[in-house]
Amino acid sequence: MLGECGMLERDRRGLRKYAVTLCKEMVVDELFIQSLQTDDILTDSMAESILAELTSHKRSWRLLSLLPKRGPRAFSSFCSALRDTEQQHLCALLTESPERDGERQRYVDSPLPLPTQEGIVPTKRARTQESMEMCLDADSPITSSVLPCTPDFYLKHCQQKHGSLERRYRRRCSQRVSPRIAPTETNIFLSYSMVSSPRGLALVISNVSFDSCAAPDLDSRKGGEVDEEVLRKVFTELDYIVTVRRDLTAQGMRECIEQFGRRQQHQTVSSCVVCLLSHGVEGAIYGTDGQLLELDWVFEAFDNAHCPLLQNKPKMFFIQACRGEEMDCGVEQPDGPERTQSPGCEQRDAGREGEGDGDTRQMEERGRLRVKLPQRSDMICGFASLKGTAAMRNTKRGSWFIQEVNSALRFRARDTHLSDILVQVNGRIKDREGYAPGTPHHRCKEMSEFTSSLCKDLYLFPKYHPQY
Repeated sequence: MLGECGMLERDRRGLRKYAVTLCKEMVVDELFIQSLQTDDILTDSMAESILAELTSHKRSWRLLSLLPKRGPRAFSSFCSALRDTEQQHLCALLTESPERDGERQRYVDSPLPLPTQEGIVPTKRARTQESMEMCLDADSPITSSVLPCTPDFYLKHCQQKHGSLERRYRRRCSQRVSPRIAPTETNIFLSYSMVSSPRGLALVISNVSFDSCAAPDLDSRKGGEVDEEVLRKVFTELDYIVTVRRDLTAQGMRECIEQFGRRQQHQTVSSCVVCLLSHGVEGAIYGTDGQLLELDWVFEAFDNAHCPLLQNKPKMFFIQACRGEEMDCGVEQPDGPERTQSPGCEQRDAGREGEGDGDTRQMEERGRLRVKLPQRSDMICGFASLKGTAAMRNTKRGSWFIQEVNSALRFRARDTHLSDILVQVNGRIKDREGYAPGTPHHRCKEMSEFTSSLCKDLYLFPKYHPQY
């Protein structure tokens, strides 16, 4: 019997019966929603309204309220999305109940895959260390294609002049008032010019295995290999030439970074990216030999004095490393969700775990002189954790921070500048919670942050190349 808009009444009853459990345990994220969009179950406006909800509980309620109205395929697509996002226990809850005799035959006739035996359990079982270290492919991060920027969005945000600045300058000149700001070439546009192809060069340094003799306290960073592959793929798709270097000593990292900063290709591209993945402490990361590389030295290597080829170009840094040994156990909130996502083995990414007035003529003369730059500018750096705290890493899916950066870049870079993307990453990290019963990492928290000396909006304009 068909329900409203064609959904089987049996399916509608199942959704109603287990609505409370689904809202409590289900993770509705971009990957889940995109799966339903691919099957034409949700429209773009529906997807946006769901993801705009502030809590996982509200996202789940909104999705469940829409599904019964989305046709006879909505239930099977919903179950497929649950399996694709590693929520087989919820799929089993809906499809293996006694009143659903014959349901398996329905799946046999369907192009969707059968639930695996592992998924046919009434509740989500606690994962053991052994099971968590297996099957990387079944636990892989989001690999959906980077959504493309539209030509209209590019034209609106890349070629929009800083009208308010120009109007202010002209008004003050007409009033014979000395203007404080002249509209030079560097401030005509609101966003950085990101028109080169490739967009820039990207360097990923990933330390996974450490010298057991030189650094006996630094454990292998299981899952770190997933992070480096995730970053390689997403920045390649964003049109960067990516270089990945694995397991370098502190001196090896210095030499690699110095060589990268001297590459002549920086002169013809629009930006650059540096990703450093290792164990760490506040202000430094470890080489495989247990020696520290100071992050301030890394930033200095790309400043306006030491890397002139990248002057006035945005330089992006992503640091996946602990900044201390303190574990963030979180703070209970009175009416917050009981648990957020992040199933798997979570480990800490640590070893031990104004210028004065002048007349218009003087301003014009000054504008013709070479403009001086501050020592360090046009940089943005995302950190996986706050000062003094540990960063969390899933041994199969990689680190929380890189997972969320990857997801945000793939879904949001098309219409969001990088600072706002990292704000969204912060929000997603804030909602995450470790799920590893019986270990010190169960219900642990993490908080990412970023610092910025960008002087304009940084849009990556993915997959858009203007024609001249």
